[in-house]
Amino acid sequence: MRQRLPLTALRAFEAAARRESFRAAAEELSLTPSAVSHQVRGLEALLGTALFQRGHRQVRVTEAGRALMAATQSAFDRIAETLEALAAPPARPRLRIHAAPSFAAQWLAPRLPAFIADHPAIAVQLAASAEAVDFASGAADVDILYVPKTPPAPGLEVIPLGAETIAPLCAPAIAARIARPADLAAERLIESEHNAVRWPDWFAANGLGPPPSGGPAYDRSFLAIAAAADALGVALESTRLAARELASGRLVQPLAGRAADIAIAAHALVFPPASAARPEVIAFATWLADGLGLGPPAVPAP
Repeated sequence: MRQRLPLTALRAFEAAARRESFRAAAEELSLTPSAVSHQVRGLEALLGTALFQRGHRQVRVTEAGRALMAATQSAFDRIAETLEALAAPPARPRLRIHAAPSFAAQWLAPRLPAFIADHPAIAVQLAASAEAVDFASGAADVDILYVPKTPPAPGLEVIPLGAETIAPLCAPAIAARIARPADLAAERLIESEHNAVRWPDWFAANGLGPPPSGGPAYDRSFLAIAAAADALGVALESTRLAARELASGRLVQPLAGRAADIAIAAHALVFPPASAARPEVIAFATWLADGLGLGPPAVPAP
């Protein structure tokens, strides 16, 4: 029967049965009522059973007709849904990025438009918080962690993002007063409360006693960097996170080459092993490593 399915007749029947009117079906199908009636009669002859009870200007679907109507409506609905799906543009792969707040604000967000321009087929979302993302919830595909405070959870793939230099940073007007490490004792020192490297660590690394206290304190590096750029004092921050301010001249390293700065592996890209083969994850990991001046990332096989 499949090889000789009377599709035209079935279409006419379905419209007439749904509307219980040959005339209404004819208007819907842009046919004449007699053409619809002819198609239905041919279908009845093929099946050997009546599909309608015909009255004066009225038709009613028989029990056999109701069974065929349910089947044809379901089939036509499935065909229409499949055609719509095939005609629709393919969904863009989505990359949901989560990152530590200061890395997101200072390094990633300003550069993310370049990634989007290079990968227009990927729909990118960015969120930031100090907590590690719950991959099981589907909240993100990759996470950039500040590892001294938020170590990667067991079972995740980890790509270290290289060492960062932690150094005193300040506005040029303040830098003019700083010639040697000991000069910082006379300056207002900006505190970053959640950083792994704090002023006591830097002072100790440079053979100095305890640093002066009482400077303004911030809970995020991007706030401390902004305060230093506004000449509120001297911040002890990552030169990577402050790269834009250093490039523009709003911040300088007053003791570059004259002090012992501290290098730490501060950030890492993490994701579930199942994501290792996803092209958008590989593309982002490669772009991130390239932007940070690292070698090609060792993205493991799934």
